[in-house]
Amino acid sequence: MKIAVLKIRLYAPWVHSLKEKRMIIKSLLAKIRNKFQVSAAEVEEQDVHQILVIGVAAIVPHSAQADSVMDEIVDFVEQNTEAEIVAEEREIR
Repeated sequence: MKIAVLKIRLYAPWVHSLKEKRMIIKSLLAKIRNKFQVSAAEVEEQDVHQILVIGVAAIVPHSAQADSVMDEIVDFVEQNTEAEIVAEEREIR
């Protein structure tokens, strides 16, 4: 059994308030949780308007599936938001 941990940092230049940011991130997190059956949350930069940082954790049977799930989540995030992915960190434990 492996634990896949993924952190995605996004930049959304059109966001001008924390309320707007929270609406975007809340929707994106719900979609990720429902589609992939993983844990997902905003993990950093909660008080910065234009930076969104999403943390995702999943339990998988082996490393190959961990990589596959993380790739699918990154692709899903790219397709479901106009925000630009500026960084991603992956860890398999």
